Amino acid sequence: MGDMQALIDWIIAKGLTSDSIEDILTGVAEQLVEMGYSIVRASVAMPSIDPVRRGFSVAWSRSSSISLEVQGHDEAGQEMFLRSPISYLLSNDLLYGRWRLPSEPGSPSFPLFQELADAGATDYVMKLVGFPDGTALGGVGFSLAVDGPSGFTQDQITGVDAFLPALALACYRIAALRIATDMLAVYTGSRTSGRILNGQTERGDGTAIYAAILLADLKDFTSLNERYPPDRIVAWLNQHFDVIGQPVDEGGGEILKFMGDSVLAIFPADANNPADACERALSAATSAISSNATLNLQRVAIGEPSIPVDVVLHVGEVFYGNVGASRRLDFTAIGKAVNEASRMEKLCDTVQCSLLASAQFVSNVRADFRKLGSFPLKGVSGPVDIYGLK
Repeated sequence: MGDMQALIDWIIAKGLTSDSIEDILTGVAEQLVEMGYSIVRASVAMPSIDPVRRGFSVAWSRSSSISLEVQGHDEAGQEMFLRSPISYLLSNDLLYGRWRLPSEPGSPSFPLFQELADAGATDYVMKLVGFPDGTALGGVGFSLAVDGPSGFTQDQITGVDAFLPALALACYRIAALRIATDMLAVYTGSRTSGRILNGQTERGDGTAIYAAILLADLKDFTSLNERYPPDRIVAWLNQHFDVIGQPVDEGGGEILKFMGDSVLAIFPADANNPADACERALSAATSAISSNATLNLQRVAIGEPSIPVDVVLHVGEVFYGNVGASRRLDFTAIGKAVNEASRMEKLCDTVQCSLLASAQFVSNVRADFRKLGSFPLKGVSGPVDIYGLK
């Protein structure tokens, strides 16, 4: 009993200091082995709140130490889940399952059981612990497989019941933090989410930064909304945002917001030497236009509409921080430079050019731009020199 209490105390302490379920599971498995559990495999499985993952499992095995398996939202992920012991328990409203291995005729069998039996396992137990309602993070599944001739002893099963609440609580804390961090990054961008998690949550919190600005706008999207159903429009929109967003991410930029059919991104820069940020923004812009054109060729080939994109590049100082109502904030960039970029985008059709840049931006890159003229911009005093990429 003393060893079990020591394990519980260790889990609680580790759960307060570690952000790694993998490290905690490894420690639990190694200590259980020292306590006489002949473990072949130990695992923790949890659902996820993620646009590409429906769940994940972390497994410790005697032969290969720690591994991570991710289940997607696609058909393969669904099939993987349906062929698992945890799916069997959930579909039968059970919190506990125990199976002798190899599987006996007539008993539930899963691909995992054959793998464990081939590794010498003789007994498998899984227990589920539910979490509070309110999120898709419904609970945790913990499983153990041992290879002793008689499988688990009753004392060992009782021991699992003793430490599992502490393990579930530690996993819940870590998973909740991961979800908060990952999903905040999904919705606000990794750089912005870091600022929010570090406490920049008051309205008006922020700072003036110098940045290259990329504004992309999909053309003729309003007319498409009148001719096609919303589900097709959304699917196309996501495809285009993918090909625009990927080079922004790869170039060290951050998408601040999707505004209908437009994308606003920034590339933070050194005010005294913004050339590097501007070069990366230009590279992202040309790559986005090229990838968008390729996507349109693929869509036209199957009889669907082409959706071109216009891109504007600018550089200047912006306020990067919290703006909004007292209980509904948006962490974004505003300022004269953002406003100018938005006004410049309206000129793309006028000058028949899909990539425009300001004089300030052009002075910081080595690309072959040509001056298209000086144009008045609404809300901007005096005409502005506009350049197009040759």
